[in-house]
Amino acid sequence: MDVFLSEFGKSFSTSDDAWFFMYTIALFAAFALAIAIERFYYIMIRSNINADKFMAEIRKLVAGGNMDRAIALCDKGKQKALPFVVLRGLKRAIESEALDFRAIQNAVDEGTLEVIPKLQERTNYLSMFANVATLTGLMGTIFGLIVAFNAVGGEGIPEADKTRYLAAGISAAMNTTIFGLMVAIPSLIVYTYLTNRTTKIIDEMDEHLVKLINLITGNR
Repeated sequence: MDVFLSEFGKSFSTSDDAWFFMYTIALFAAFALAIAIERFYYIMIRSNINADKFMAEIRKLVAGGNMDRAIALCDKGKQKALPFVVLRGLKRAIESEALDFRAIQNAVDEGTLEVIPKLQERTNYLSMFANVATLTGLMGTIFGLIVAFNAVGGEGIPEADKTRYLAAGISAAMNTTIFGLMVAIPSLIVYTYLTNRTTKIIDEMDEHLVKLINLITGNR
């Protein structure tokens, strides 16, 4: 074991201080960044809308009997979550003159079941990469400490090299720890922010869709 640690210490101290752990964490950081950018675009730009303003216009058109104009307005913004689901309900509402509450609700529920998984897709990976980056940094920390302790008390290591191995081990332990945290902390912040925004979009859909369905069935 001492011979193995001695040989590892030699390569460890001459390869940029735990490069294997650092590069692994950097790989996790790259994946987390790619997911964060894609999710931020999808949730904050593509799927987000001023729900109060949009639904005020839709309710105004529906209350005035202008269903075709309401459908056209939803169709124009159907790439966003709320207009997409509202469009499903409005189209179902004009299919028959005798639609009941449950029929429209089912149409809205179908649209919601399509939208919600897309809003939540891949966001949880940010939390996973944050945890894995932290654990990888911890692994590098432990291994660096093993090298440092071996340098102090191990046999078969020349006295002249002990100080160098000790410094390399401690440096590796600290570097992998801080690098893992540098990846984990922003990932968790972005994960929490995107999760809250997704929850807000879903809650807004639930609130406005119930009001819309009541308005449609009340008018009918």
